[in-house]
This record gives sequence, C-alpha cells and structure tokens, in this order.
Amino acid sequence: MAHAIILMNLGTPAEPTPSAVRQFLREFLSDPRVVEIPRPVWKLILNLFVLPLRPARIAPAYQEIWNHGLDGEAVTGSPITYYTQRQVALLQQRFNDAGQRASVSGDVQKKEKQEIIVAHAMTYGAPNLADTVARLQQDGVSGFTVLPLYPQYSATTTGAIYDQVAKIIRASRNVPDISVVHDYWQHPLYIEALANSVREHRERNGAAEKLLMSFHGIPKANTRKGDPYYQQCCGTAERLAAALELPRDKWEITFQSRFGKAEWLQPYTDKTLVEWGQSGVGSVDVICPAFAADCLETLEEIAVENRANFIDAGGREYRYIPALNARIDHLAAIEAIVREKMPAGICG
Repeated sequence: MAHAIILMNLGTPAEPTPSAVRQFLREFLSDPRVVEIPRPVWKLILNLFVLPLRPARIAPAYQEIWNHGLDGEAVTGSPITYYTQRQVALLQQRFNDAGQRASVSGDVQKKEKQEIIVAHAMTYGAPNLADTVARLQQDGVSGFTVLPLYPQYSATTTGAIYDQVAKIIRASRNVPDISVVHDYWQHPLYIEALANSVREHRERNGAAEKLLMSFHGIPKANTRKGDPYYQQCCGTAERLAAALELPRDKWEITFQSRFGKAEWLQPYTDKTLVEWGQSGVGSVDVICPAFAADCLETLEEIAVENRANFIDAGGREYRYIPALNARIDHLAAIEAIVREKMPAGICG
C-alpha cells in the first residue's frame, strides 16, 4: 500500500478567456466559505452583476501572465499550475531519494517500506480533490496527507479544503484515512525560506528603503467572527522581520486583493504604496508571504498594478520578490511540514 501527499492551491481558469474565467469564478464565488453574504442575495449579485461583467475585465490580466512567469520566465499555461506541478515533482524526488538512502543504510527494511506518492489538487477548477483521492485509491493508496499551500489559516481558504475533505468522508462507505495540515505560518523552515529569498534579492539588487509584506486580504468581519488569519499574518511578518534583523521602521504589513464594498483587513497594499510614494519613500521591495506559488495576484496585481501605483505617486524603485515557488529551501520546508503530519512509521 502507499501513502499520498496532496499539495493543494486555489486553482485557476482552464484558459485565459472570458468564458473560462466565468466558469472558474462561478465555482469559486459560489462557495459560502469565500463569500458569506446570505445565499439568495449573493446569488442575485453573482449572476446579475459579477459573472456577466467581471470575466471580460480580468481575462486580459490572465492573458498577460499565461505562459509567462516573473520577468518573462517561460512557463506552461497558468503559472500557479506550473509552479504547483514543479513543487510536486521536486517533492516526489526528495521522498524517493530519502527512501533510497534509508534502504541503503539499513534504517528500514524493504518489506516495511511504504511508497509515498506526491500529487496536487485545486480547491476550484481541475484537478479537484475528490477526483484526485479516488484516482489515488485506485492506484493502491491507503492514506492521505493534504497540505493546503496557505501558510496562514483562513476559513476562506484552508477551511474550504476541510469542507471538501468532509464531503469525501460523508460520501465514503470505507472512509479514507485523510489528515490535513491546518497551518504553518510560524514553521522555522518556512520563515527561513522567506528570509533567504529576501537576502538573495538584496545581494543581487541592494536593499530598498522599506520591505512591504503584502498578504491576501479577507473581510475584516471574518476576524471578528474568530478567523485567526490576521493574527497569523502578523506573526509571520514579525518572525520574518526578526530573521532579517529589520528595525520596525524598515518594514510594514499590508493586505491586497479586496473585493466588494465591505471593509477588509488594513492597511491596504495599494493605498500604502501611494502614501509612501507621496511622502518621499524612494524604493520598496515587496514580498507576498501568503502565496506559495506565483499567480495572478502576485504577477499582475503586485508586480504590475501596484508598481504603477508607487511609481505614479513619486516612488523611484519598486521590486517584487517572487513567491517561494520551487526553491530548494521551500521544498525542504514543505517536506518537513508534511513529515510532521504523516502517520508514524511511514518511510520514504
């Protein structure tokens, strides 16, 4: 029998076209974990205003990043899918190598060794979790460790994955053994990978006047209801600043990607960058610690839109530090995180 590790990210439209974007948004924005407006009201807003109008506005942004990573890096299709698949392939190789070393050293008997298979799924779009689990079960997998690639827990992201796991369990006669990593916002290897990415960026480009840590936003009301996301984002930012030995006036935490008219977590990324540009801040480095893979929100919103906000407001230099993607230290962190969650006795 085998044990599977499933890396999960948000998902992406199948193509950078309005129709494909509409299909993706319909699934994404229909999830009550994502939008908590009463269903009858939200259904009207979604179908009368959002889905008829928004896909045509954002499809060009997907077209800009399709087949391109940061600085024109050639990728295949959607960057979030490309980088997630790279993470799967490299993590699989790490487990294969570890299993071979254990067998050679005699630390584990071959007959006791349990194969580890690494796969990926998306919360929205393809491949979905239910189909991935079913396929792996047919291949002989008996247990699953699911890693949502969201270091900081939110009901809007990781909570939605727990819902999907619960749905799989409810539909199963023989319930699969599935465990989910709740969060890893403070894991030392994750923090170290973030810090390394900043250090390497500074070695190449020099240090900007300020480091902006921009996290994906959620409605502020969610935190009042008990969502720990804000506190965990602050915890990550503080640990990263400490690892880099940054004084408090050299870094800031902000939140991006708000949607609708409700108040979201603040300070807002775009407004902060405008204020900095207007107040004389000449250079800024921006990192997005909540994103395990580059995607529309980093490659377009952060690297392009917010760069324009800062430069137009008077700033001179704006540099985006890429997501951890398939960095070796990121893969080491992911391996450590899933090993800590996997059942005892599984080798590989």
